[in-house]
Amino acid sequence: MDDTSPTYSPHLSWPEEDKTPTTEREIRGFYSYGIAAEVFAVVGVGAFLPVTLEQLARENGVLFSDKSTPCVLPKASQAFSARASGSTRDPDQCLIHLFGTNTTTASFAMYTFSLAVLCQALVLISFSSFADYGDNRKRLLLTFGTVGSLASMSFVFVMPGIYLAGAVLAIIGVVCLGSSFVVLNSFLPLLAANHPSVLNIQKERQSDTLHDSDNNLELQMSTKISAKAIGLGYAAALLIQVLAIGVLLSMKEIFDDSISATVPLRLILFLAGIWWLAFMGPTALWLRKRPGPPLNDLKIDASRTKMGRILAHVAFAWSSLWCTITVAARLKQMVIFLAAWFLLSDAQASVSGTAVLFARTELKIGTVGIALLSITVMIFGMLGASLLPVLSKRMRWTNSQTIVFCLVLMEFVPLYGLLGYLPFIQRWGFGGLQVWWEIYGLGVIFGIVMGGLSSYCRSLFGSLVPPGSEAAFFALFAITDKGSSAIGPAVVGRIVDATGHIRPAFWFLAVVVALPIPLIWYTDVNEGQLDARRMAVSLREDQRFGVQLRAVERREQAEGLLENEG
Repeated sequence: MDDTSPTYSPHLSWPEEDKTPTTEREIRGFYSYGIAAEVFAVVGVGAFLPVTLEQLARENGVLFSDKSTPCVLPKASQAFSARASGSTRDPDQCLIHLFGTNTTTASFAMYTFSLAVLCQALVLISFSSFADYGDNRKRLLLTFGTVGSLASMSFVFVMPGIYLAGAVLAIIGVVCLGSSFVVLNSFLPLLAANHPSVLNIQKERQSDTLHDSDNNLELQMSTKISAKAIGLGYAAALLIQVLAIGVLLSMKEIFDDSISATVPLRLILFLAGIWWLAFMGPTALWLRKRPGPPLNDLKIDASRTKMGRILAHVAFAWSSLWCTITVAARLKQMVIFLAAWFLLSDAQASVSGTAVLFARTELKIGTVGIALLSITVMIFGMLGASLLPVLSKRMRWTNSQTIVFCLVLMEFVPLYGLLGYLPFIQRWGFGGLQVWWEIYGLGVIFGIVMGGLSSYCRSLFGSLVPPGSEAAFFALFAITDKGSSAIGPAVVGRIVDATGHIRPAFWFLAVVVALPIPLIWYTDVNEGQLDARRMAVSLREDQRFGVQLRAVERREQAEGLLENEG
């Protein structure tokens, strides 16, 4: 076999393989799920969910200073100007007594998200490789979406007295959101590879020989679809965020001090869940199943109980993940990128969560102000998703260089927060996040960064995946993401518990944002694409002889298959 010009089929061949050219209707089905779920991702996870968790805990807390005085916080619907002026500033953080220890309410939200992404990683491991087989891909997408939307709607029933129930629902929602996006992302390479524009060029060549331009064409199509999906999702989230502000303002005069300030917050999460469920309809109707090969190699006795069959599938998924990791370890450029992604995603999650809670607890920005901050991030996220490809093309940047540019911009956020330690900045009374309006400028920067990272990282990784193993490798992508994202928020929470303030966490954020920059810079995408294609050819040839990745029953055979790659 010629290593420089391997022949390949974009996907492994099996009788049920769907080679139907991608239609505009199918792409709209892909977009529809982004429109549905991105609302909960932005409005819920990015804005109101941490605020709701913090508020639910706060109504059961005491002040950090004396550990006995109940926390005094203005109503969530209080006028934004009064909150932003600092006239109602609390003397310090608010504490709750949780599982035998004192925890700040801000840390409670951070710890909840850390636990949520850890649980999400475990769920992803348990189903991810299994999603590559049969028609499980679409079934899992709709199942996770339905359960997640119901969890979001259930917040309407959570009272402050049972605030831990809010943490449970948050974990379920975050797990389902991330898991569904992993499955959705696994459709992206398939939609790009079967797009008529790609197929037509390959037909014109009348050859199955791999060309660099084929890689670039698929990558460009994947980037185009990905960027538009992010933009549409942000547009939907913006619409619901504006509606959320209307809800907050309209309910301002309805509830008195005897009613929990979490009522409008929980109602917004309820509306986000309804939106999520409703817009899954077009996805269910229009997105093709694009089934993978049948799961014939996993011998499951039909006489087993249902639970026994489920456990067998889970065992298969964990063993398949190990095989996926072993394959990934032989792809040098993928290893470099995944190491960078581990650090990058931790920075992304940590900066986002820390900024929202800093605005809430340190700057005393009210709920309407948090919503406006989220809108600022979304608007500039859409601009970033639209303008960064133009800038990248004009500057002739590679995807890697564009991601590095975004990270350099993100580094400005924690560095600006650290300016607040400088005595001459403190004397000014502003600068270094001392007053409320400063965080909106950082929201502009962070929005641009998020718009770029969301599309470019996903597309770059997709180009490094061996064809035919999309769901398994995108699960590894998400597991790497969530494995690290559980670390950053927990570290920030521990810093807040130890100091009673959030600002010291900016030291940690400044370091974690800078670490992935050199790794991304040295990722060679062209070499990674060729390596991925060669790996796909090797795996396909081995499977022709009946050797498949079967870590459940025959790990030795799986290891032998990988040795044959050379």
